[in-house]
Amino acid sequence: MSWAIAAFWSDPAQKRAGVQTELSYRVLWLVGTVLLVVPAHGYVGRLRLWMPNLTEAWICVALVAIGIAFAWWARLHLGRLWSGTITAKADHHVVDTGPYGLVRHPIYTGLLLSILATMAAKGTVWGVAGAAVLLVGIVIKARLEESFLRGELGPAYDDYAKRVPMLVPFAPA
Repeated sequence: MSWAIAAFWSDPAQKRAGVQTELSYRVLWLVGTVLLVVPAHGYVGRLRLWMPNLTEAWICVALVAIGIAFAWWARLHLGRLWSGTITAKADHHVVDTGPYGLVRHPIYTGLLLSILATMAAKGTVWGVAGAAVLLVGIVIKARLEESFLRGELGPAYDDYAKRVPMLVPFAPA
C-alpha cells in the first residue's frame, strides 16, 4: 500500500520505453506471481519438494522482511526518479549512493531475496516454478532498463556499470 502511495511523489516521465517493450517481463511477472502464491498447505508427494521446519520457516520470514526493507530503502533513496515503468525523468542522472552503491538494481535485489525466501518456505513445485519465472522476468526488466539508461545517460551509466554489480552485492561488476 505504501509503495503505491509513494508513486504520487515521483516526477513525471519525460521519455518511456513503451508498453510493447515492457510486455515480455510483465507477462512473466504475472505468471510467476500466480505460481508463487499457490497455497502450500496440503501438498504431499511429488508436488512437495521439501518441508521446512519451524526454524527454517522463520528464517525465511526474516529474509522476506529483509528483502522488502532493502527494496523499500532503494525506493526511498531513488526518490522522485523512481518509476514502475522504464522511464527517464527530467534531470535524470546516475544515482550511485545508498543501496545503489551496492547494486545497480537494488529494488530487484530485495524482491529477489523475498521471492527466493518465499519459495524456500513453501517447498513446492509451484513455488520453485513461480520463483524461476519471476527471476527471468526481473532479469529481463533489469536488462531492458540497462539498455534504456545507457541510451539516456551515456558514458556516466557505462562508468557506473563498470563499478557496481547489477543484482548481487559484492559480485564482480
